[in-house]
Amino acid sequence: MVGMSTFLRYGVGYRVVLDIFTLTFHELSEQLGSVYGKGPFHAKVLMREILKSGNVNWHNAPEFRQSQKLTRQLTMDLEIPIPEVSRCVSENSTIKFLCRFKDSLESESVIIPMQRHNTLCISSQIGCKMGCRFCETGNMGFKRHLSASEIVGQVFAARFILKKEIRNLVFMGMGEPFDNFEQVRQAIEVLSDQRGFDFAHRRITVSTAGLIEGITRLGKLNWPRINLALSLNAPNDEIRSYLMPVNKRYPMAELKKALISYPLRKKGLFLIEYVLINGLNDSETHARELAEFLAPLPVRLNLIPLNKTHGFPHDHTHDKDVHRFAAFLEDKGIYVIKRWSKGSSLSAGCGQLGSGASLNLP
Repeated sequence: MVGMSTFLRYGVGYRVVLDIFTLTFHELSEQLGSVYGKGPFHAKVLMREILKSGNVNWHNAPEFRQSQKLTRQLTMDLEIPIPEVSRCVSENSTIKFLCRFKDSLESESVIIPMQRHNTLCISSQIGCKMGCRFCETGNMGFKRHLSASEIVGQVFAARFILKKEIRNLVFMGMGEPFDNFEQVRQAIEVLSDQRGFDFAHRRITVSTAGLIEGITRLGKLNWPRINLALSLNAPNDEIRSYLMPVNKRYPMAELKKALISYPLRKKGLFLIEYVLINGLNDSETHARELAEFLAPLPVRLNLIPLNKTHGFPHDHTHDKDVHRFAAFLEDKGIYVIKRWSKGSSLSAGCGQLGSGASLNLP
């Protein structure tokens, strides 16, 4: 079960292994109680020292100096699986960094500077099964799922290795979050625990290419303040199926029904991501079709000019046409935000993650 400790066999006995990046306060308290006869008091101290403060020398806390037996046991059993930040590059305060895991595979994450805070874009998989034509991660294919621990490790690395204040988390990095639902769910449980990282649900966004089962499962978690984003990118099934093969399984009419049925909080909005591609999905006719699709839904539409990726034979929409496309939609009463790419020269922009292995990063 995700979030619980594991047991490894050594000789004739077993050793408990507690991965601090996979446990909520409640789960850690239960494990300390069942294995060591301790409980919430020491769980609170561990989470305060490691997850909230980034202190890997947790045993120096006064509470543990007074519990030497427990400290000796936890020194053997507690794991803090901090990933290796194998590469890091920045430009204009945008930072792309790679985390290398035990099998030598790497995830890519991006710290995005906003006006008053930083947003961290994190990965849920290495590679991706969705195969979106304009996406570098899709081009690299699927390697494996990331564990909840490896997802949380990216946040730890951003906060305590790169020493950046992170306010918002977006699951918009490598991979489809709903294809790795349970690990993503557990990572959110850990990241939102007030005794640890303490990210409020309203500061967390999960983006999907349109996996309807995942949208339904997220709705059933009763997390109304978690933000749901949909990578749409097309005004009709023909174009979307060309760009995003997932649309053949989940066509737009079915996707729209899933959004209408989703238990959105009062005054909540769906975040719709639309990559603008010159001559493919950016005409006035396309804008009219898009407006008709979005009309009954409360949305914020993010328009994002295409970032260049390997093998995709199309160009981005030019700035004047972005403004024209946006103006048409705004006239239809749609809340539009134009997103100008940050980090595209680092291959850190939307759709570009997965190219790090081929870059000559410093």
